[in-house]
Amino acid sequence: MAVGGKCDPKFAKVKEEFERNLAARGEVGASVCLSVNGETAVDLWGGMANPETCDPWQEDTISIVFSCTKAAVALSAHILIDRGLLALDAPVKDYWPEFAQKGKEKTTVRMMLNHESALPTLRDPVKPGGFADWDYMAGRMADEEAFWEVGTRNGYHMINFGWTVGELVRRVSGKSLGTFFREEVAEKTGAKFWIGLPESEDVHVAPIRQYVPKPDDQPSEFVIKLMTDPDSIQHKSFLNTGGWDFNDRKGQAAEIGGGGGLSNARGQVAWYTELATNSGKLVSSDRLAAMSMVSTATQRDATLLIPTRFASGFMKSMDNRGLGIGPGTSAIIGEKAFGHVGAGGSIGFADPECGLAFSYTMNQMGNGLLLNERCQSLIDAAYMALGYRTNAPGAWVR
Repeated sequence: MAVGGKCDPKFAKVKEEFERNLAARGEVGASVCLSVNGETAVDLWGGMANPETCDPWQEDTISIVFSCTKAAVALSAHILIDRGLLALDAPVKDYWPEFAQKGKEKTTVRMMLNHESALPTLRDPVKPGGFADWDYMAGRMADEEAFWEVGTRNGYHMINFGWTVGELVRRVSGKSLGTFFREEVAEKTGAKFWIGLPESEDVHVAPIRQYVPKPDDQPSEFVIKLMTDPDSIQHKSFLNTGGWDFNDRKGQAAEIGGGGGLSNARGQVAWYTELATNSGKLVSSDRLAAMSMVSTATQRDATLLIPTRFASGFMKSMDNRGLGIGPGTSAIIGEKAFGHVGAGGSIGFADPECGLAFSYTMNQMGNGLLLNERCQSLIDAAYMALGYRTNAPGAWVR
């Protein structure tokens, strides 16, 4: 399938792997983009946006990037922290009094960003269409009983992260999450990234194709719990969605910060470039340094059931290759890098150590909780082109 765009010869291996994805790794349509020290070196797209209509993936094609959206929410919170309007170690009740009940009274802003606020899911069913009703979902967050003692463990807050951290952004800024991100990030950086898609962009959306399990797939413990235990965090966090359809116009228009953002690789790189280069356009140098540091880590995430590492609201390099827990349970980037993966294998991240901003998005979901070989091969090629030596220690190092 034809590949469009540009690629600096230094990163020829990235283009080669991108073409291999389309030819041999089940890619349908995708984009990959990276900048180094503020200059775009790779901006490629290819394949089909919609195989049913034979529409090709074009330069302005976008798709749901799922949990890559969490990084946009986290960045919004850090902008407010940088301005002194939100404090990491302040209790959430200072900004959202209704939240301080049912075991959540001691929750801090840092705990929310760290996935430690003990709300990985909701016990009772979300009403039909509930994800599109911000006030309803924020009310459900406030009224839910904590799943564990807040701050004592970390468990990935699948979609809920968008309403826990997002409600802080809304209350402190006085603007909806999508509006705040648009005005404070997207418009300042030229990023075509939306949390709540305007109708004018509908024509550019590539429908997401869900992954179909293969007979020889090795299911992760997360998938086993999801499929066999309807009372589990895994089942509820993945399936208690009120019928959210991420290919439906109503779902795409809603401000779903935990997984409903729409963009492409270029759109994510536009704002990650400001973080990779420490431009000061979005946050100060001190805040950027804090954003890149590991804030919490665990040998067994209460939701994903794998070892995880997070900065405040961002994922760090996660290397689970040697644990025998199945494919798709790692996401290996630079040790100084921070960003977020999205369901099916997309990613966006910044690496201030080498000035790298990187993103990959696609419409065909892959297997695994984190990255599959399509995205990881592109990341590996990018770091090797930048002179990095190995990722054997668990992150790319020179």
